[in-house]
Amino acid sequence: HNHKTQPFTYLSPTPTYHNILSPSNLSITNKISTAPPPDLCVLLITNHSAIMSFPGRAVQRTWHLVDASSQTVGRLATTIAPILKGKHKPTFRPDGDCGDYVVVVNADKVHFSGKKWNDKIYRWHTGYPGGLKERPAKDMLDRKPEFILKKAILGMLYRNNLRQTYMEPRLKIYAGPDHPHKAQLPDGVDTLPLHPRKRKGSYHFGLGEKYSVTPYQVGLGDSA
Repeated sequence: HNHKTQPFTYLSPTPTYHNILSPSNLSITNKISTAPPPDLCVLLITNHSAIMSFPGRAVQRTWHLVDASSQTVGRLATTIAPILKGKHKPTFRPDGDCGDYVVVVNADKVHFSGKKWNDKIYRWHTGYPGGLKERPAKDMLDRKPEFILKKAILGMLYRNNLRQTYMEPRLKIYAGPDHPHKAQLPDGVDTLPLHPRKRKGSYHFGLGEKYSVTPYQVGLGDSA
């Protein structure tokens, strides 16, 4: 079989005909619109499958509220990073802007396990000769408490334009319990559940019911 991908074809939003997919080569055999609006979903036809793409306003974005009080930095970062990527959505694409907004409060009350408050060192360079700077985690918490959690989250994202232009601006971290996003997250909004010590039980990233019942989700010793 020929594995080359066919050109993009755009489907009309309100067609008056039925889209017929030929079983021989899986190509659309009826008429298609020639000038589609930019917000339509794109159907990419290959020899084996059809891949849906959702650009523009078709991507819905949600605001999530996270309370970082007494939460371990690394475990909390593993919860926030997939939401910024949009991996919790069925329309996720690695090269697409699919993520949501995340607002973190009480970032000055995060937790480090072990002796990391004294042993963990943050280093950076000013660019001048002899300009290597370093600061332990406990001093960084006093000076810039938002930096600790932000550094952990951004370290879990690819260093590309997608992170710098889209994902990073949607991450809002505040040291205290207040935030200026009352219009999107009014008082009384539930925060995301705490990250458990083990990935088991009913933990679902705060996004509703579990997508699938697998041993990874419910634990090896639990029943579905």
